[in-house]
Amino acid sequence: MGVKYKYSARTKDGELQVGFVEAPTKEIATNTLSSHNLFVLSIEGGDEKNISDKIFGFFKRVKINDIMIFTRQFATLLESEVPLGDALRNLHKQTKNPSLKEAIFTISSDVNAGLSLSQAIERQGNVFGEFYFNTIRSAEVTGRLEESMTFLADYLEKETGWRSKIRNAMIYPIFILTLLVTVAVMLLVVVFPKLAPVFEEMGTEIPIFTKIFLGAGNFMLEWWWIILLILGMGVILLLEYIQTNEGQVVMNELKIRIPIFGNLFKKIYVARFSESTRVLIKGGVPIAQAIEISSHNIGNIAYRDILHEISENVRAGEMLSSLLSKHDYYFPDLVGQMVAIGESTGRLDEIFSKISTLYTREIDNVLDNLSELVQPILISVIGIFVGLLFAAVLVPIYNIAQGFKL
Repeated sequence: MGVKYKYSARTKDGELQVGFVEAPTKEIATNTLSSHNLFVLSIEGGDEKNISDKIFGFFKRVKINDIMIFTRQFATLLESEVPLGDALRNLHKQTKNPSLKEAIFTISSDVNAGLSLSQAIERQGNVFGEFYFNTIRSAEVTGRLEESMTFLADYLEKETGWRSKIRNAMIYPIFILTLLVTVAVMLLVVVFPKLAPVFEEMGTEIPIFTKIFLGAGNFMLEWWWIILLILGMGVILLLEYIQTNEGQVVMNELKIRIPIFGNLFKKIYVARFSESTRVLIKGGVPIAQAIEISSHNIGNIAYRDILHEISENVRAGEMLSSLLSKHDYYFPDLVGQMVAIGESTGRLDEIFSKISTLYTREIDNVLDNLSELVQPILISVIGIFVGLLFAAVLVPIYNIAQGFKL
């Protein structure tokens, strides 16, 4: 009995075809599709990866910074009028990341075999993504490959800069919270168990929060191995859940609803949508198709589903501005109003450029001050927790002192 594989392929005419094929192995499934004159882009399914495979795959992944450097070098070579084949060979020699190096080698081989650059990159979609190869496909149609590669390099540099700013802003809070948790655990397992006999011997009244800390310390001392086991299992189950469709939906929705960061992520998604849609429209891609392609580049399932629905409605004849205004939680009113101006003037690409510039500036301002926004919350959490710890120790001691006075 065969295994069902999901495949993505193109016909000789270049038409995209997606479906399922049943075969004993992935190789046989690929050969079956090829015998029907289909050019296989991707084939998935059949073998579920275990946790070790996923961890190993995590370390083999291609980072956005590696793709950004590759794209910038590629754009520079093309602007210098280096032939495409020579440019790919040079990039293959210079690239250090093993996974990206292998992808570039395959792209170079496919181009030499007669495929277009966009088709070759599409076969490496797990590395570059749909927006990347669709941008190049549009550039091939319009003859503006060098310009599109430069745009992709600038776009990836901006994305890398944003991620770096978020990461740098979170280093200090994470360090402080880790230190706080470490100190709290040490107090619970070392200090409180030694204070408990003193409190009992003196017969003083112990506040409820002190009893909670004493109980937590004794539990951690006696059952520490169960705690570690539960934490380990919890992390594994959480990682497994995040990989599921439901888990991704929950995590993506949570991103835009958490305080402070929720508005930041929404601005990032709007900027991504505007910038990618602008480039695709400028490259001659129809507006509905540009919206559909951009939906896969945003990086959030909620936005992807909304934009998929919007693209279908645009195909049916509705105005993009009114559709965006209906989803004002995800797209601010300003976006819909500016798009309406672009529709009336016939300059949608320029309007999307202005929207992207506006939100990029706002994002940079928020990221530059992110640590200052997080610090008040961090100080409040630390203050409450430290206050409880001190109260748990000092209140019983105060009660003992009062007993001696009496």
